[in-house]
Order: sequence, then structure tokens, then C-alpha cells
Amino acid sequence: MSEKEFRAELRYRMSLSVARSLLEEGAITEEEYSEIDTILLKKHRPILGTLLAGKPLQ
Repeated sequence: MSEKEFRAELRYRMSLSVARSLLEEGAITEEEYSEIDTILLKKHRPILGTLLAGKPLQ
């Protein structure tokens, strides 16, 4: 994985972590979380994050 790919992955995961926290706090809905995930995937284009996208939360 190149440095550029690593940074994209890191930015995606950090941003998604914030969205997940908002979901767990009830500040956003599952639907809004899904929309945020889609936007973040398009913006950051993560390599590994793409494989995990759409998976249910634990």
C-alpha cells in the first residue's frame, strides 16, 4: 500500500468513526450513516474501506 493509499484509508476510517459515534449517540439515523459512508467512500477512495462498505455495524 502506498503512502497516498494509506492516507486515504486513514482519513476514511477516522471520518467514519465520527459518524459511527454520532449514530451510537442517536444524533443520526442508520440511513444518514449509510449516506455519510457513501459520501466518504467517494471522497477518499479507500482500498480496504471499500471492502468493508455496507457491512452491518457490530
